[in-house]
Amino acid sequence: MDTSATPAPDTDPEDAADPAVDDATGPAPASRRRRMVLLLLGLTALTSATALVIGLLSWAPAPPEPTRPLTVAESERLAAMRVTNLRDLRAGVRVTVGSGAARTELVGWVDWSRPLLYLDVGGPGAGAERGLLQTSGPVLVIRPDPAAVPTPAAPPLVPPADRWRLHRLAPGATLAPVLHLLFDLAADRPDPAQPLRDGGARWLTQDTVGAGPMDVLEAPLPAGTAPGTGSPAPSGTTPASAQQPTAGDADGRPRYWLDQDGRLHKLVARLPGVGPITVLLNRADRPSLRPVDALGGRPGLPRALTGAEQDRLDRLPARLRAQGGAALTLTAPVGTDTNLRGSGWLSWTARTAYLAVADLGVPDRRTLLRRDAAGLARSDVSAVVGGGGTAEAPGRPPLPPPAGTWRSTRSGADEVSLLLDAALDAARPAGQRGAAVRVREDVVGGRTVDVVEVRTADALVRYWIDRDGPLRRLELRTGPGAWAQLDLTPASVPRLTPAPRPKTTARPAGTPRPRAGTT
Repeated sequence: MDTSATPAPDTDPEDAADPAVDDATGPAPASRRRRMVLLLLGLTALTSATALVIGLLSWAPAPPEPTRPLTVAESERLAAMRVTNLRDLRAGVRVTVGSGAARTELVGWVDWSRPLLYLDVGGPGAGAERGLLQTSGPVLVIRPDPAAVPTPAAPPLVPPADRWRLHRLAPGATLAPVLHLLFDLAADRPDPAQPLRDGGARWLTQDTVGAGPMDVLEAPLPAGTAPGTGSPAPSGTTPASAQQPTAGDADGRPRYWLDQDGRLHKLVARLPGVGPITVLLNRADRPSLRPVDALGGRPGLPRALTGAEQDRLDRLPARLRAQGGAALTLTAPVGTDTNLRGSGWLSWTARTAYLAVADLGVPDRRTLLRRDAAGLARSDVSAVVGGGGTAEAPGRPPLPPPAGTWRSTRSGADEVSLLLDAALDAARPAGQRGAAVRVREDVVGGRTVDVVEVRTADALVRYWIDRDGPLRRLELRTGPGAWAQLDLTPASVPRLTPAPRPKTTARPAGTPRPRAGTT
């Protein structure tokens, strides 16, 4: 027996072949590395989450940039803002007035040089002013459109010719101080800069609007009258200087978005009785605006008549007498509550005019007017008897004139009478007119005319004379500052029989004779 041989270790052959079995020194090196990587990733995730929670708990927004008084340069820019507006002449404008169900929106243009506002008025709070609006100085005219969509759009550059009427804003109307403020954003001289700094005007922040970076400044609303010549604002408005926000209302302090050239691009304020107002100005939207006929039309460049124009004016009386007569259409805004429309005939040979007149405020009534050598007579009748039609376009007066209550009126007592007198006097010798100037060239009824203005002792009259000679329109400046028109169309004029005159009754002995012009 050989005792020198060493016995084999007691091991499982499968265990000896499995590399995953650990020996007495620990796990294999690859396994240790994997476990170490997993441990480090877990620690990193835990550290990141802890830092994020701590950062969120300790975060606070950066403090706003502090406001400060205006610098000298900023106060001078703000003081010159209104002069800059007047120098730029015009701008597109979008205004939001009030909020919610009382909100009114205005879109259009402001012409500070004229001054003239041309706006489309909409929004749920527009009320009676919904539609188109133009105002120049103290005269405000609207073209109401109750069925217009709530959201306004820029009005047509060439305004519609029909349905304009004088309008008075009701006391306390929202639009009154807004229109005045838009006019008040221009002036012909800078505001004093020192009072702006002394009055608490401040620089708030910088902002960016469509035109670029702006300084946002806080300062009072401008004070004064409408720009340029000191024209009053539309009737019924309150000066912007009287519309200061309530003291202590931080949200109501007016704020101006001003660029580096002193041009205003945005204005935000709160007006008592009106609420918040936001004005956006588009400085690149600057079309030439045309006032409607009730505001006198395009202003033109008045000058002396040329020889040809003077010759046409001198020949006008003979041409009218040869023409005989014309059909006429009356458009007369003679008061804020009186907008007249009329239709009828005029005869220069018989020196007679006869027409039916409607007041837009009383659509179911007509007034028949008869102007002849005996004077002016009128009779109030129903719309059916007076020629029918609508108040905006009344029909021709009935022939013969109906019997009824006719009353005599002194000739020249009102604007319509003055306009009829001017139309009949156009056939008189030219020497009886005053000095004439040519205002502009225009178009009426598809015909090119020269608009010639003549100032008489009683009125300011414009003759629209066709280049071929006929008289196409007469205009008269009315008391409120608007213009009334009498359009004349060559036509065959029916025989205009005299209107029935008030009957005279026998007077008892000793009864005084009634004064002329009374019934």
